[in-house]
Amino acid sequence: MQSRPPNADQMTKSDTPYAAVMARISQAARAAARDPQEVRLIAVSKTFGPERIEPVIAQGQTVFGENRVQEAQAKWPGLREKYPDIELHLIGPLQSNKAADAVGLFDVIHTVDREKIATAIAKEMAKQGRSPQLFVQVNTGGEAQKSGVDPREAAAFVARCRDEHGLDIAGLMCLPPFEENPGPHFALLRKLAAEADCPLLSMGMSADFETAIEFGATHVRVGSAIFGERHKPA
Repeated sequence: MQSRPPNADQMTKSDTPYAAVMARISQAARAAARDPQEVRLIAVSKTFGPERIEPVIAQGQTVFGENRVQEAQAKWPGLREKYPDIELHLIGPLQSNKAADAVGLFDVIHTVDREKIATAIAKEMAKQGRSPQLFVQVNTGGEAQKSGVDPREAAAFVARCRDEHGLDIAGLMCLPPFEENPGPHFALLRKLAAEADCPLLSMGMSADFETAIEFGATHVRVGSAIFGERHKPA
């Protein structure tokens, strides 16, 4: 299932923000000698309600990302009743006590990052009979405040997820340090993914998704470029 409205290549920045993002994805892919269909847009709808999400669905988008399980539980079941083709991605940190809810709600989980989470997800997948697609998050910048496995441990962790927990890890995900050039981080993730035999790369956000596409991103997570800036608590 690919989120691509009709005539994406002809859309310009004079159209909606969503259309402009789709056109930029297409242009970036072609500039990198890639097929635009190889790049999946995840519209990051965290903090936005149905009244902001539905107009984007109406333009053809079917893939959405949320950071928090609880927030997603509050708004997506109702939306999915109206729009059954929606594909929902968890792109924020996952606590083990939320694993059951995450496996039950999300189609893709991008943030498998430690043994405890791998164990909890495997248990819930067996219990619920569901198999969300899984990514391992890698902390490419070595930032203490961020989740993710150490890059030096990424291949070994993926192997343990597969061999010990029976998890089919499809890809790797990263969130580069805000103040750094993202290119080296994307290049590192691509290298690690090749070593771990992971074909998918979740990398790139509103400020750098075109760079991520240049480095091989298969999934880009774009929020503010589509929905606008989020309100920050006072």
